[in-house]
Parts: sequence; structure tokens; C-alpha cells
Amino acid sequence: MKKHIVLKFGSGVLTTDASGLKLDAAQFTRLAGEIAGLVEAGHSVVVISSAAVAAGVAALGLAARPEALPAKQACAAVGQAQLMRTYEEAFARHGLTAAQLLLTHGDIDSLQRRSNAENTLRELRTFPRVIPVINENDSVAVEDLRFGDNDRLGAEVAQLCGAALFLILTSSDGLQAEGQRLPVVTELTEARRHITGQKGPHGTGGMASKLDAVETATAAGIETWILDGRRPGQLAAATSGADVGTRFPAKP
Repeated sequence: MKKHIVLKFGSGVLTTDASGLKLDAAQFTRLAGEIAGLVEAGHSVVVISSAAVAAGVAALGLAARPEALPAKQACAAVGQAQLMRTYEEAFARHGLTAAQLLLTHGDIDSLQRRSNAENTLRELRTFPRVIPVINENDSVAVEDLRFGDNDRLGAEVAQLCGAALFLILTSSDGLQAEGQRLPVVTELTEARRHITGQKGPHGTGGMASKLDAVETATAAGIETWILDGRRPGQLAAATSGADVGTRFPAKP
């Protein structure tokens, strides 16, 4: 069955393991190939992508992610161009084209701007080999720089698109409880007992924000998964319903 799929890539999935200060070209190459596989299977795909700030840190030659908000915004402004160029090059190898959309939560909350974004995404879907790549407009909006690392935005876009699947790719193999992966979670209240609040050095979310996004998406009838973004084959496996990561069934 053909599905409309929203993918969310965290910064830890897209940057190098060693430093987290630059984009991981090998990861983009692999993920682009897996996205191409979804497209060839007839699915439509939208990408929510973090890592603009991390890319900007490298481009500006900084030794670490800055703490001051204006400096983070400057990194985002520089890094977004680097991020999109990396996507463009990776997608081009598979005959795919990247389309950039920069959104804020204000764009989603405003009826007029939400309608404009929805119309744009609907039109882009008429071009099956075009992949919308959406990021928070971090150079002017500060909320995701401090809290959600695009998790909430991803859930909102999944609703906006009428997605069937929302796949959150992170550095963890799904939700863990006492070192064991939870294959399926139906009760989020119970699941929240297992989170630690830990997050990567170049992300601003963590498992708590991911579960918030899961709650939003599943309540809207969208099946949601948390997957290991460093493990090959996760996208196709989750799309086919295989036992990978953690699956959160949609609420009826």
C-alpha cells in the first residue's frame, strides 16, 4: 500500500560520530538511497531535518556549539545553506530533487500561513521525485533552538500532510527499558517512566520531546515510530511493519 511518510532526522543522525560538529556525508548518502527506495515503491516522502546549527558551527570554524542565542541563530543561517547543498547532492545521485521549506510554529498556528504551507506541500506531492526538506526557521524563531529539536514541528507537519506514518530517526534504537528495546508502546504514560532526559551534545530535544511528538501524532491518527538512524534499512523495515525500533500505534 502506498503511504505518505514524514521522516524526522535529528542532529545526531546527520553529523559525525566523532565530534558532531560537521555533517556526515556518508549518512546523507545512505539515507538518500533509502528515501529513493521508498519513492520507487510508490510512497511520498517529506523530510524534517535538524543539523543546521551543527553545520554552521563547522562552516564558521567554531570549536563548539555556542551558548548565546544570537550565535546559535548565526550558525543556523550559515548552516542551513550547507545542509541543503548536502541534501541536493545526495538526492541528485538518485534523480531526486530537494525542495526547501523553512517554517516556524507560528506558521502552523496561523490559519492563513498554515493554509499556504499546506497548499505548497500538496502541490509538491504532484512531483513524486521532489522531496520537501523542512526545518525550523532557526535564524528568526528561537523555540526549537531551546526545546524541541524539530520533534514537535515534525508532528505538526505530519498532521498538515495527512501522513500515514511519522518516523523519528534518532541515535537510540527505539525506546529502551532497562537496556531492552520496547517493540510496541500503546500507553505513553507508562512509557515516560523509562526516559532519562539525556540528549546528544548537538541536539536540543531528547526522548521526552520525542514522546511529546509521538503523543501529538498518534492522537491525530498517525502511526509513529522511533528508530535507530544509524542502522541501515530502518525506513523500509518500519514502512513494511517489521520489528524494528519502537512502534506507537495510532489512536482510534
